Amino acid sequence: MTVLAETNQFYSATYLGTTQHSLAYTNAPLIKVGLSLHGELQAVKTIKVNGNQLSNNLKLGDFIELGIIKGDELNGYTAISIDATQGDDNNYRKLFTDLESLKNVGKYQLLKLVTNKNEKEDNEMEDFNKAPNLNGEHLKLIRNMLGLKIVELAEKTGLSKSTVARLENDEQNITNEILGKYFNAYPDLKNALDLQFDWVTITFSDMTGEQVINDVMRLKSELFLERSTTQNFYTREFAFAGEKNIYVQDFEPTKDVGTNQEVQKIGATMYLTGQGTRLFEKALLEQGLTWKKFFVQAKRFKGTFSRLDIAINDNWSLLDMDEIIEATQQNRFWSKSRSFAIHGNNQDGWTANFGKSPFVIRIYDKQKEQEQKGLETSIKNRVELELHADRAEQVISEWFENDNLVEYTASILYTYLWFVDEPIDDEELKGTHVRERYIDTLKPMPAWSLFTSLGQSMKFVREPKEQSVDSILSWIMKYVVPSLEVLKKTGHWHEVIEAMDKANLSPEQEKLIKANLVNAISNSKANLEHGNLNFDKAKRKYAEETAEFEKKANLPF
Repeated sequence: MTVLAETNQFYSATYLGTTQHSLAYTNAPLIKVGLSLHGELQAVKTIKVNGNQLSNNLKLGDFIELGIIKGDELNGYTAISIDATQGDDNNYRKLFTDLESLKNVGKYQLLKLVTNKNEKEDNEMEDFNKAPNLNGEHLKLIRNMLGLKIVELAEKTGLSKSTVARLENDEQNITNEILGKYFNAYPDLKNALDLQFDWVTITFSDMTGEQVINDVMRLKSELFLERSTTQNFYTREFAFAGEKNIYVQDFEPTKDVGTNQEVQKIGATMYLTGQGTRLFEKALLEQGLTWKKFFVQAKRFKGTFSRLDIAINDNWSLLDMDEIIEATQQNRFWSKSRSFAIHGNNQDGWTANFGKSPFVIRIYDKQKEQEQKGLETSIKNRVELELHADRAEQVISEWFENDNLVEYTASILYTYLWFVDEPIDDEELKGTHVRERYIDTLKPMPAWSLFTSLGQSMKFVREPKEQSVDSILSWIMKYVVPSLEVLKKTGHWHEVIEAMDKANLSPEQEKLIKANLVNAISNSKANLEHGNLNFDKAKRKYAEETAEFEKKANLPF
């Protein structure tokens, strides 16, 4: 018999197939199992099992002994069988040994994608080089940015003057203890960089928009405005608070001409824009979920990533956008993609794009961008990795497998884009192994080198925000208030008040008001009572790695 620990109930288990093409790649495959009680099917579960529990001649419909099944719908199910775990798995050990050799352990890997229409798809593995550690030149640049002399830095950090000099001359190793002294003396340096998700698009091939909102996102459906659309080949859209920050698109039901019955075509896509990710992080906070747990949840509903933007925030002005633009214009950079574009100006802010879909690296002045919208931010500059389709899926898979999103992101950036402080000879770019053979011999741009090295130790954070009317208020204060003052001083203020009382709000505005008046936007099962999550005293940022917010809620799992 088989026991489901979640309900402490005995079942007969029937093998219904595997969710992967081959069992030879893992000793812990996922299989579909039917659980029957007294001859009647009660449930179908996707369960991770030990490969030794599966015989070579196992067929669909065969009964299978799984022992105890532990877990739940959110976190997944795993079969625990003492007999299977004691089985002989030498063949699997050999497979993993061969796989390690194939993957060239010590470097990250990613499947190379088609770069132009004339190329055939190449499935060879492409190395991702690990970003370099901090060196003496980096420490010297940090001291110069602080405007300090060696003796002043030594006094502040508690290090001797000779130790600081040796560190800057690469005569002494930079240990974590030494870095700790720098970070303790200058906390802003420790938080100079952080990482956030800035755009998320997930497609669900066998769900409707309502199902995505209710079952995957678990948001209050009454806060969404339903309307027609022609975007992305869909015909219906659900917009949270009537705005296009969090929205889901699917197909509007149609009438079958023959039967006159309503027909619902399945398939939906969830969109979280830059602002939408911050709003959705409040919903994650309410539910006690990390981004990883939400993505795992989305995967269980067969979600596939259409787009994922990873943002590296420069909170300390490590980068100078004028320097980045000048280096780009003077061809003092190397990129795996030959495509680049520059937009903007010094007054409104620069933007530099490197590459084309499915992978773009974007560097821009975040502070000036927000100023143009009448908003404020503590972020100075931002480097974004915009990943589409297979590229996004590869990053998510790597993160799920090795829990190393920060280090992996820094390595992608280091591998794909590099700025130098001297002219690049185009003739040297011909041939193979250009990075190792030529680019790495050139003097790097100090700021970019420091940026990529510090990136390895940045925090993965979330910055949950509530739905607001800040953008409307900002526009009113900047452009409308002076005109209102004129009307007030000329005796027309009562007409303004009467007009507001009689104003007819659009459906979008009605939803915006409703979303602003609710405390929780999700259908959370977590306990959000006082003492667990106090939104009046919420932190501005939460560290994703430590999942510190999870300790503040009584979770349902």
